[in-house]
Amino acid sequence: MSQSHEQGLLYGLDARIGPVPAFFAALQHLLASVVGIITPPLIIGSVLGLQAYIPYLISMSLLVSGLGTFLQARRFFGVGAGMICLQGTSFAFLGVLLSGGLMVKARGGSPEEIMAMLFGCNLVAALIPILISRCVGPLRKVLTPVVTGTVITLIGISLIKVSITDWAGGHNARDFGAPGNLALGALTLLVIVALNRARNRWTRLVAVVAGIVVGCIAAALTGHLQLKAPDHSAALVLPALFKFGFAFDWTIFLPIALVSVIAVIEAVGDLTANCLISQQPIGGTAFQQRLQGGIMADGVSCLLAAIFSAFPNTTFAQNNGVIQMTGVASRYVGMVLGLMLVLLGLFPAVGSLLQQIPPPVLGGATIVMFGSVVAAGIRVMTQTPLGRREMLIVAVSFGVGLGVEAVPEVLKQLPPLINTLFGHAVTTGGLLAILLNMVLPEEARAVSVVPAKALSGSEEQA
Repeated sequence: MSQSHEQGLLYGLDARIGPVPAFFAALQHLLASVVGIITPPLIIGSVLGLQAYIPYLISMSLLVSGLGTFLQARRFFGVGAGMICLQGTSFAFLGVLLSGGLMVKARGGSPEEIMAMLFGCNLVAALIPILISRCVGPLRKVLTPVVTGTVITLIGISLIKVSITDWAGGHNARDFGAPGNLALGALTLLVIVALNRARNRWTRLVAVVAGIVVGCIAAALTGHLQLKAPDHSAALVLPALFKFGFAFDWTIFLPIALVSVIAVIEAVGDLTANCLISQQPIGGTAFQQRLQGGIMADGVSCLLAAIFSAFPNTTFAQNNGVIQMTGVASRYVGMVLGLMLVLLGLFPAVGSLLQQIPPPVLGGATIVMFGSVVAAGIRVMTQTPLGRREMLIVAVSFGVGLGVEAVPEVLKQLPPLINTLFGHAVTTGGLLAILLNMVLPEEARAVSVVPAKALSGSEEQA
């Protein structure tokens, strides 16, 4: 048992954990994130007409996610945050990658040429987080607690939207919002909450897995789950370096580069929340080193993604909620998680089975995890009392960011690039928070002056 138990953690960041509890803890991270990892290559492949390569793209996404997650947890030579930092493709990249791919396709490019261009531009863009990681000191002056907390909270709110959609049945589901879907999600959530509040540490450790298993059993009994045999022809998929070649175009690169900068801002928020939940300081030299190593590892992960034909990787927020729920922050779980993802990439049949978990079950399981991300953001934001200036930053950032995401049509008459970049709450709200924090002057702090006579009197009484 970790010494962090009295702080609400079963296993602290550097606590050694046995193979069995490590497996179950890692499995819960995997179940909470596997759909988010495989969805970007699935969407990009479908839209750009890369259907023949989608299984390979999914396998490489899982493989690179595992390598990046292991690197973040293991922390080689200062590269990595030394925490459970799950890696995956941010949905912020989808718009610019699809635009770039469609541009190549309009020129008559083949599927192989489309991927050569995308992965080539991604390879160069991977240098951006690596360079930014060397400037973490000045970056921390811009990303104050109120800014970082705002970004974390917006990330959590955006993720909750995904959970609720899954809970109701998933995108384009014919029975969206059906009582049966809502009941499955509610049952999953109820099991997770009940087990999480139990006194036995093992029940808390397996709460998410148990909730998903119970939900899947209920789904099978009610006809919501019908397992299908894996459709992959190859039992083992081996990675290849630059499988589709290398190409580069400044027109396609610049939007990807801009999103890479925005992804760093998101990563800072995710890493800060991870530190907070893992009972680590969110200030000082140690925190700065974690930020530097985490952002650097994001860049290295993006390099690996481009080399092995996967899309850009950044730190996911999903696993922060799992740490909160399980009470397991041990970075050794991150290493086990990384190895599990690598195996899923090499043996796609297992990943194919995990993809069949009904969306309502996943929605019920992830809603409380993503809600924990929102709570972590509020905790960061309120580290210091919020004055009128800070309240104004939060109000404008939340109002505009959430407003744009709720009514995306407000940007439809602007250039497509603007629509793509600023159509998300995290991007718009995060950049607004940074801008306002830099522009609005600091308020003068009122200093209370105690009369000398009163002071001396109190000293005498003491």
